[in-house]
Amino acid sequence: MTGLCVTDSLSSWSPPVSDGELNLQSLSLGNGDLKKSSSTSVQCTPDIEKKYVHRVYEAIAPHFSSTRFAKWPKVSTFLNALPRGSLVLDAGCGNGKYLGLNPECFYIGCDISPPLINICLNRGNEVLVADAVNMPYRTDFGDAAISIAVLHHLSTESRRIKAIEELLRVVRKGGLALITVWAVEQEDRTLLTKWTPLAEKYSSEWVGPGSPRVRNSPSPFVLGRIPETDENGGNRIKYDSEEKREHEHVAIDEEGSSLTSGNENDIDSQQEYFVPWHLPYHRAEISGASVGALASGLAKRDEKKGTVVYNRYYHVFKEGELERITCGIKNAVIRDRFYDKSNWCIILEKT
Repeated sequence: MTGLCVTDSLSSWSPPVSDGELNLQSLSLGNGDLKKSSSTSVQCTPDIEKKYVHRVYEAIAPHFSSTRFAKWPKVSTFLNALPRGSLVLDAGCGNGKYLGLNPECFYIGCDISPPLINICLNRGNEVLVADAVNMPYRTDFGDAAISIAVLHHLSTESRRIKAIEELLRVVRKGGLALITVWAVEQEDRTLLTKWTPLAEKYSSEWVGPGSPRVRNSPSPFVLGRIPETDENGGNRIKYDSEEKREHEHVAIDEEGSSLTSGNENDIDSQQEYFVPWHLPYHRAEISGASVGALASGLAKRDEKKGTVVYNRYYHVFKEGELERITCGIKNAVIRDRFYDKSNWCIILEKT
């Protein structure tokens, strides 16, 4: 990410000042001008997201929520630095673990998953079901917004850009937005070789009735079991990025080798993956949405490991990609960008 003019690291972040600003429109895309995404087609959810994001999280919500309790220090730092009385939107709030983190601020949240929103409501949070690319909030109402581990579930660049535009739309002038996404440049490079890589592209904008293809595997594979983590006991995991490695295990063949060839060039160029989630048989969710998922082929049984396995769609981000896709967005400057626990992160200010 050379050539970017940004402020100091988040650890020393302070309220906006004029020095060190970067006008996002001045950055060059390199591949032609990026048009503002505002068409109805951008807001229409592609089939791959409906099947491998929305339906999956509806099925695994309680189990997923039980693994999401640790707060990332960088997100906590951002929220705790906000002025007293700030109104904060968490777009893609999940189970609401960041809602109320700074008790001196006010929070609202939204998520595409009704079961996760129900978990938030049962905890007394102000939340609703909404799509990150088409949020039902008025313009300029909030002081800050966060989008934590959300954009990588959007399957086209135009939808990722639209989600960023929406995040900035709802905050006032001078408001801040923190965005984090999974990185291609994982600290554990072997992790990428163990996810299931998808074919390069399937159809225009990933829209269509068919399921995406995966790259050919040299042999059949089984899926390793993911041990549950109890929030109230046992071995707690420090950060969500580490929880990811425990709970979102990988596909391996019967000999234990990865599904891909391991060629470093292939790994660096690949950004579309299926990342499996293992739902243990004893979970209550098995009697609900998982029955239909198994019948329809959305999920598979692993009898040996005692789990129902769901694949979730991910677009992992390359270094500099977040900055590149924000460069066509009006009225925004980069305040900070950093790499943290295998995630690319950016802080934008609305101007």
